[in-house]
Amino acid sequence: MKDGMYHGKGTLHFPLGNKFEGIWEKGIAVEGKYTFADGLKYNDEDWEYCDGYDRMFYTEICNGLKPAGRSQLTNLDPPREIPEGCYDCGDGFYNPQTRVIIDYKNTFLRNADDDEHEWIVRTCRKSWDEITGYKPKH
Repeated sequence: MKDGMYHGKGTLHFPLGNKFEGIWEKGIAVEGKYTFADGLKYNDEDWEYCDGYDRMFYTEICNGLKPAGRSQLTNLDPPREIPEGCYDCGDGFYNPQTRVIIDYKNTFLRNADDDEHEWIVRTCRKSWDEITGYKPKH
């Protein structure tokens, strides 16, 4: 630290186990690498993980695919059990009734605004099964 700002070489450790190792100048990271908790290293130039062509999870890349009929739903296998009526939004569980996000240890994280609510409902894994495909209007 220098003048209350990150300065020099160091490592930031995040609550879920991810880390950023880098070099800072006056509070700005000028060089560094990000590593996810499971060991996956982020590379901004040749990032191919979970792109449009390869949708495998990192644990599938490391450990191989499961037999046909036994899909892996998340990078964490087995996946977290989602509380009834909630969504798994990546850093915790989201209750669309209260619009509250709690972390995986049941500690309040934040209230979702309209944009985050819409994104979670549209894209995140939910606690209930839902039939997809054609739905008649009646």
